[in-house]
Amino acid sequence: MTLAKLVQIVVAALEEIKARDVESLDVARMTALFDRMIIASGDSTRHARAIAHNVVEKVKAGGGAVYGVEGEQTGEWILVDLGNVLVHVMQAAVRTHYNLEGLWGEGGQPDGSPGAPGGKAASVPAFAASRPLPAGMRQTPTVPASSARKKPAGSGGAA
Repeated sequence: MTLAKLVQIVVAALEEIKARDVESLDVARMTALFDRMIIASGDSTRHARAIAHNVVEKVKAGGGAVYGVEGEQTGEWILVDLGNVLVHVMQAAVRTHYNLEGLWGEGGQPDGSPGAPGGKAASVPAFAASRPLPAGMRQTPTVPASSARKKPAGSGGAA
């Protein structure tokens, strides 16, 4: 599955369950781990879980792979790993607190179309690194870009 098709499926799944403030950020030049980050807000924990579940179901139905889902227990911040695309479904307060759009730069388009190439890479400020993760989320170690490899959008295994 192409990146554009995967993004299209994700955005449609988000809109179907009425996710709010959908942002698509092109982060391919900022990390070797994934190409696109899609961020959306849910009105409640139940709404956030339903949004994430719909993304998982629609991607699988479209022939895509889902590599993992984190944060479903609390529903405050749910991460859906689709390989080259990461989907963050967050409560509004959590989204404001962590400000992923500000940390990862500008250049995303709310309609899910590709972001402007060369979005500004923002360095992670010290205060962001010290913020605790919501309950149910686990810290993953940082992988140096030189040793990281992207997962293909349409394959079932690592690249």
